Amino acid sequence: MRRGVLDDGREVFAKSGPASEGFASEAAGLRWLGEAAAVPEVIDVRPDRLVLSWVRQEPPGPPAAERFGRSLARLHRAGAPGFGAPWPGFIAELPMGNSPAADWPAFYAERRVLPFLRTARLGSSDAALVERAVGRLAEVAGPAEPPARIHGDLWSGNVLWSGGDGVLIDPAAHGGHRETDLAMLDLFGLPYLDRVLGAYREEFPPAEGWRERVPVHQLHPLLVHVVLFGGAYRESLMSAVRRVLAL
Repeated sequence: MRRGVLDDGREVFAKSGPASEGFASEAAGLRWLGEAAAVPEVIDVRPDRLVLSWVRQEPPGPPAAERFGRSLARLHRAGAPGFGAPWPGFIAELPMGNSPAADWPAFYAERRVLPFLRTARLGSSDAALVERAVGRLAEVAGPAEPPARIHGDLWSGNVLWSGGDGVLIDPAAHGGHRETDLAMLDLFGLPYLDRVLGAYREEFPPAEGWRERVPVHQLHPLLVHVVLFGGAYRESLMSAVRRVLAL
């Protein structure tokens, strides 16, 4: 990853690495999110590189946080054709299925949680509890909602503050449940998160009980962290599992 300047004077951010579908997936997600939200411009994408416009960052503050909350609400309201996406999914370097599913609980179970559970190297008793939680998804997911246009990996490091708003980077974009993005912000924190959520609620109120459902949407990112970093995230995962089972 490096910063550069093109011949026409534009500042860019370039990623490079072994050829894979990951860069094309990220570019497709950025372009799709960019129809409704602030994202870097995709300048060039090839199997082994991705070149984006440079984002000039600034310190966040309450006005920017509130503007970002409203922007995120509008992004989610922009919607998606279905649950999933027409491009391959990735989170970090890990592939994810994006093929469609009939509803969000099925998509979340079959394309997100269960595939990562199979590679998380949990003990049999822990894995059984995760499977029990997955079995309750249809029951605890809350009121059915149409597919939202979501970032899919919305931790604080993927929000850059620029131009008085939040700019989205490194998406795992797909048609999903909007509470997934809200739960990711809650999981890893964000400056002025209370202001973000307050403005979001004014623009596009989540369904009643959304805060109680936060651990449902945290099962997948916590499993991803168990796969990537091992047992350090096991207790956080199992805490979320127990909270889901208690709903």
